[in-house]
Amino acid sequence: MTRRRVLQSFATALTAAAADVPANQNIRWALSLALWRYFPPVPFTDILDVMKDTGFIGIRMVSFPASLEQYKLTLPDLQRELSKRGLYVATISFGGPSHDPSQREKVLSDARAAMEFLKQMGANRLTVFPPSPKGLSPEERTQALAITCETFNKIGALANEMGFAAGVHNHLNSLVEKPEEIDRCMALTDPDLFHFCPDTAHILLGGGDPVEKFRRYKSRIVFADYKDARWTTPGTDLQFANGRTLPKDSADARFFSSIYDLGMGDVNFPALHRILKSMEYKGWLCVDLDRARHGPRASYEACGKYIIDRLQPIYI
Repeated sequence: MTRRRVLQSFATALTAAAADVPANQNIRWALSLALWRYFPPVPFTDILDVMKDTGFIGIRMVSFPASLEQYKLTLPDLQRELSKRGLYVATISFGGPSHDPSQREKVLSDARAAMEFLKQMGANRLTVFPPSPKGLSPEERTQALAITCETFNKIGALANEMGFAAGVHNHLNSLVEKPEEIDRCMALTDPDLFHFCPDTAHILLGGGDPVEKFRRYKSRIVFADYKDARWTTPGTDLQFANGRTLPKDSADARFFSSIYDLGMGDVNFPALHRILKSMEYKGWLCVDLDRARHGPRASYEACGKYIIDRLQPIYI
């Protein structure tokens, strides 16, 4: 074989390999560090290697800054390992007692610290989780959400000052769980200050329609989780690879049993993708798995294939 043919064969092989992973053009695909909590500990570099191999180029950090301590990472370590693989930090899962006025200044201080870290990583999105309503009466819950939204507006103003966009991440067992709570949060926050980071699975499992929420608030979407789900009641206790077991009749077991790889649940991702195309969305989408039945790599590969086969023909 001539040298030219060898080079042509090599280029063809590279093109074929590249076609097997998400394109990461207008849509940039990320994963959440949270999934790895349910598996035996591995070095952070192993997690990054799996990301690189499966074509997901961003990571959403969780439990900041505790996750850096957990993996014994300094900022230069993290920057170096990401750079070696062409990967990025997309955002942080940020939370705090935003419903407690006495702790508002601390929440804002923590938000600033999180964004200062993200800025050093080249990111400009802050994903804000609402607090839990545990122990609150319905009336107290309503009031707590109003106070939370006041704090969200202040986080949003701080984010704007720092060149960021911050938005609420709806979540089960939080003050922004049900569809009407999402609507109220959107109504009580300033669209010029605070945005929307929707989680499709949590919208669905919370009784809402992800397509309706995306369509209604598309102008405020700055980050999103593409997570598939359908309510599933487990027939046996749920066992994780890290040894944790959940009783089959527990709410947690039902939740984790209800999370699936993309395309295996009830979320209409093609419709969501058409909405993002209509607004010419350019930014991160996070495949945030809480369950990987055959391990992280297998789930990431399956989700990547779904993206390539079903979503990229709509909007890449």
